[in-house]
Amino acid sequence: QVQLVESGGGLVQPGGSLRLSCAPSGSIFSILRMGWYRQAPGKQRELVATFTSSGSTNYADSVKGRFTISRDNAKNTVYLQMGSLKPEDTAVYYCNGLLKTRWDTPGTVYWGQGTQVTVSS
Repeated sequence: QVQLVESGGGLVQPGGSLRLSCAPSGSIFSILRMGWYRQAPGKQRELVATFTSSGSTNYADSVKGRFTISRDNAKNTVYLQMGSLKPEDTAVYYCNGLLKTRWDTPGTVYWGQGTQVTVSS
């Protein structure tokens, strides 16, 4: 059973930085798409940044210039480097991936369990 395992959340002061990591546990064939979403209390889950297998990236306007998504293909790991953090970045951050577990099956969407990021002084 494949799962997406996240790490790196925590409490940080405004203006600080954090790095989130996400990697699938279990055997996979390929990653078609992988990225990060977040959900603040009382709000809908929203896209933060995504990475496609072609190498293109997509960012929410609210994080452009402050957050950077990157990947380590050898480790099948995606990172979200967050800088200049603001209180409004406080949310549960979820890793999302469209993964193929076999060459002959379509991709399946997976979600991580979520990691809390709190920006507060």
